[in-house]
Amino acid sequence: MSTDTINWTALGVFVFFFALVTVIGFFAARWKAGDLNELHEWGLGGRRFGTIITWFLVGGDFYTAYTVIAVPALVYAVGAYGFFALPYTIIVYPLVFLVMPRLWAVCHRHQYVTGADFVHGRYGSSWLALAVALTGLLATMPYIALQLVGMQVVIGGLGIGGEGFKGEIPLIIAFVILAVYTYASGLRAPAMIAFVKDVMIYIVVIAAIAIIPMQLGGYGAVFDAADKAFQAKGGATGLILQPGQFVPFATLALGSAFAAFMYPHTMTGVLSSSSGDVVRKNAMLLPAYTVLLGLIAMLGYMAIAAGISVKSPTAVVPALFLKIFPDWFVGFSFAAIAIGALVPAAIMSIGAANLFTRNIWRTFVNPNMSGPAEAASAKLVSLIVKFGALVFIVALPTQFAIDLQLLGGVWILQTFPAIVLGLYKTRLRPSALLLGWAVGMVVGTVLAYQTGLKPVYPLAIGGATYPVYIGVIAGALNLVVSVVASALFGAIGVGHGSDETQPGDYMLGKAE
Repeated sequence: MSTDTINWTALGVFVFFFALVTVIGFFAARWKAGDLNELHEWGLGGRRFGTIITWFLVGGDFYTAYTVIAVPALVYAVGAYGFFALPYTIIVYPLVFLVMPRLWAVCHRHQYVTGADFVHGRYGSSWLALAVALTGLLATMPYIALQLVGMQVVIGGLGIGGEGFKGEIPLIIAFVILAVYTYASGLRAPAMIAFVKDVMIYIVVIAAIAIIPMQLGGYGAVFDAADKAFQAKGGATGLILQPGQFVPFATLALGSAFAAFMYPHTMTGVLSSSSGDVVRKNAMLLPAYTVLLGLIAMLGYMAIAAGISVKSPTAVVPALFLKIFPDWFVGFSFAAIAIGALVPAAIMSIGAANLFTRNIWRTFVNPNMSGPAEAASAKLVSLIVKFGALVFIVALPTQFAIDLQLLGGVWILQTFPAIVLGLYKTRLRPSALLLGWAVGMVVGTVLAYQTGLKPVYPLAIGGATYPVYIGVIAGALNLVVSVVASALFGAIGVGHGSDETQPGDYMLGKAE
């Protein structure tokens, strides 16, 4: 690596802001002080986060560095099809408004820490809870790894790492710092850092949408340049959806919306809220991030108009910023993206650690764990998860990690029937839900493998072929099997299992 390629001004600004959030991460242990030797304090922030903190926290773990990198990269490569994330993030919030306050209420009443805790209590089945926990762990690992992709790209943009934007050494240093302050401060660290991260991201995006089009002749010139580029490229690209893209676009948006808040990290953000009312308010306020996402996606068109040419679309946003902005603002922008990777990565590792500790280790290995033992186990597992993801991304090609992440939505969607339908008065039996989960997992994984780990599968219906999101196909099969098997098991006398929850548990709106 030649030091001549390093952008020292940008690197200096980048390091300053990275150091700032590191200090904040360690200071967070004293914020809203609680006994961090208890899992609900370390892993859920004591369930005391109000509307503003929850807004930043959930936004921080839902809109990640990979969002800033990948959405404009997809728009740059294929055009309108890359905007499927916009309807997806619109659909999801009415679902959150209806469902998540009920989940918060019953989890608060029974001191559940994870979605799998709720499943165990609701159905009295440790095996169904184990399936939910393992699915959460499986879907989270590549998601954490993909935060590293965003960091790799911006570190490479600073001139560190050379060919392919590889920057393993600074990447390792960054994640060691992340691991240490997450271990020390738990969920309070990403909650506090999320304030800084979101303010920085908003500054970057507002500056980008105001300044870059001015440099390129206005938005009319941007759209015109993108349209000409897509016409020259041909194929399924363009400023508007092609007829063959309607079904995959719609099913990707719908399936992603149903999957989004089943992930351990988004569920952790919800359960750390101080009341069901806080969850409802955030369901109304969080769509502000959808506006931000739409503006971020436009960077893909701007990169085309700016004549950006890169080996991988993933590098589009850093390349665009390097061309348009002065070095000091490039450093600020890259720091915002990198910090935007740390916040969700921390929450993801905490969510995964909570699942392992509560629903695997405590249930099957050490049922008599004390509170401090639970917290100690979760802290250790959070370290293992982070470094497992680090090894994953360093050892394997980036493209493989990105493709594997597409399975995350397929997998986590299979927990939807057990969790969401369990919040309402249904007669689904745990054994039937477990069978439906198994069918959904197997079918979803096999279909994804057959398509080369791509998210859509060509489904033949009535002589026509429709590309459909695999998560929707597998999820529909899961639900059908769960319903039919519940009826059959009921006919032969298979019981519902024990349910420790009561109808009143689901109606709490305030913290007690």
